[in-house]
Amino acid sequence: MLLKPGNKILSPERSHHFDSASSSSNHKSQQQQQSRKDMKKQYDDQKTKKMEEHLIKTAMSSRSNSIESTSSNNHSKPHTGGDVRWDAVNSLKSRGIKLGIGDFRVLKRLGYGDIGSVYLVELKGANKTTYFAMKVMDKASLVSRNKLLRAQTEREILSQLDHPFLPTLYSHFETDKFYCLVMEFCSGGNLYSLRQKQPNKCFTEDAARFFASEVLLALEYLHMLGIVYRDLKPENVLVRGDGHIMLSDFDLSLRCSVNPTLVKSSSVHVNGGATTTTGIIDDDAAVQGCYQPSSFFPRILQSSKKTRKSKSDIDGSLPELMAEPTNVKSMSFVGTHEYLAPEIIRNEGHGSAVDWWTFGIFIYELLHGATPFKGQGNKATLYNVVGQPLRFPENSQVSSTAKDLIKGLLVKEPQKRIAYKRGATEIKQHPFFEGVNWALIRGETPPHMPEPVDFLCYVRKEEESLPVQR
Repeated sequence: MLLKPGNKILSPERSHHFDSASSSSNHKSQQQQQSRKDMKKQYDDQKTKKMEEHLIKTAMSSRSNSIESTSSNNHSKPHTGGDVRWDAVNSLKSRGIKLGIGDFRVLKRLGYGDIGSVYLVELKGANKTTYFAMKVMDKASLVSRNKLLRAQTEREILSQLDHPFLPTLYSHFETDKFYCLVMEFCSGGNLYSLRQKQPNKCFTEDAARFFASEVLLALEYLHMLGIVYRDLKPENVLVRGDGHIMLSDFDLSLRCSVNPTLVKSSSVHVNGGATTTTGIIDDDAAVQGCYQPSSFFPRILQSSKKTRKSKSDIDGSLPELMAEPTNVKSMSFVGTHEYLAPEIIRNEGHGSAVDWWTFGIFIYELLHGATPFKGQGNKATLYNVVGQPLRFPENSQVSSTAKDLIKGLLVKEPQKRIAYKRGATEIKQHPFFEGVNWALIRGETPPHMPEPVDFLCYVRKEEESLPVQR
């Protein structure tokens, strides 16, 4: 059996297909029962959203509702220098104000996920009008659904991050009813919605390469911190106002230890998933501790053989950082059906290689407009992931180089998967990414620039909805 009793898929955004492998005699009855369940669930969801909206609006009206407030320190996050959002937060802190839920005005609901809803909010009282995205999680709901640990994990991970393609946590606080995370608002929506607007609902190869490059750098950074993301999909890749991306949603992420190491003089040759390397990798370098990128001093692994260095070795090769948490193993059954790695479905235990599998599915979807193993229902999808070979559409216009990378990432045995041991460094060297300037990618022109957001229209709508004072 692929699934064991009690296992449950999380992140249900794509998990709305229902198993159709029932007998024809009771198929109609099951459909009717399922329809009633769907209607009840839809009613419950609408009722919950309305209740949450009411609670949020009520809480926003009083500063006294905040029982704890913590603002992050931008001095420890170099890449956010000059950020107007930090300026706004610090302007209030300089006046002795501890940010709470009463300091924000709710303008619009942006979306909702498994553990909370996200709102567009305006920071009140700052020197300059500033907008944020606030994730609001209902405490009672988290406790009743046994998801409190996931909310705590996300907050702790967000507090660690300092990367241009990952969220910045400006503040977090709680009231008697809610946990709140204050982050950057991304005006461009997500890559799934953006893909739907493209011709044939898929991106050009150049656009896909751009987005995949930035996602790859974000995953590399996360793995260097000992964080396995586990929830990569276009819905979780947000587009900032400048067209660059930001990963979101870390409540399914796995934290572990990692031992960053410099690998000397390596070269990689990739061909349909078969990878050979002349790099010197220490198989006995176990994952023993978690080092922050600002404080670790990686070891340089040297060959035991004393050989004379050639001029080409000296001039053409630099040490590479290997920071892949290869020894971690989790038995959790989490993810989105179409993106689940085979080792998760087989309940064999999984590690950081699941992120490289999902990276392969991600690139495939950007280029083809669909995922490769999707079936008629969830069970069919899981069966295809484990038991069916990777296939490309007959009319696929995707280059052989892109297909080669996807094949290397979608190897069902994680130990044979590209990047299993050397991580993002190995993927960067694949010909698909030839010409990418990794150091200066933030200066590249994105393939899509979002339309400017008229925040005033949300402010006017919010003011019009307020009761008339008499």
